[in-house]
Amino acid sequence: MKHLIAPSLLAADFSNLKKDVELINNSEADWFHLDIMDGVFVPNISFGIPILESIKPLAKKPFDVHLMIVQPERYIETFKKAGADIFNVHYEASTHLHRTVQTVHDAGMKAGVTLNPHTPVSVLEDIISELDLVLLMSVNPGFGGQKFIKNTFDKVEQLKELILRKNSRALIQIDGGVDNTNATELIDKGADVLVAGSYVFKSSNPEATIKGLKELSF
Repeated sequence: MKHLIAPSLLAADFSNLKKDVELINNSEADWFHLDIMDGVFVPNISFGIPILESIKPLAKKPFDVHLMIVQPERYIETFKKAGADIFNVHYEASTHLHRTVQTVHDAGMKAGVTLNPHTPVSVLEDIISELDLVLLMSVNPGFGGQKFIKNTFDKVEQLKELILRKNSRALIQIDGGVDNTNATELIDKGADVLVAGSYVFKSSNPEATIKGLKELSF
């Protein structure tokens, strides 16, 4: 499978969000990545349901919703109605993870689980076969524009081994500090989906930047 690109709207221009949504529509990007933060689980607040509802009619690609919030299971149906296609919760924020994953699937969405940089891949041993996606944070969650944590390369390899051993369908997604200096190695080690925020939207030509990430080979 060719790797996927999911630009993060956290780095978009919120004074003209329609423009950046159309930019992603017209680019070679595959998904919209939406970071939802509550100021409790992470030390920042981003955006919520009204933003999803306002841009969903404009968007032509799936919504990959990354929930950096406490008790994400409370909002499964809410985000489904707002247009989410992938519902991604943090392992560290989900007490009853298996139940949450089942409920996400029952709602008709794909289920993802995110691991913070300090959380080992081994915690997914008993649930990896139920997942559609695993997101490895390559920065500490909460803010865009942070420096990539190099230990992520090892975690990608470990996660890929677990997925193959358990015959899981889960895709490996990387979020945080992804750019042209690390993207090729991430793909080489097994990453399937690259999230890029500042690297895309702060570039002089975001569509060309997305195209460059999409065309990487290894």
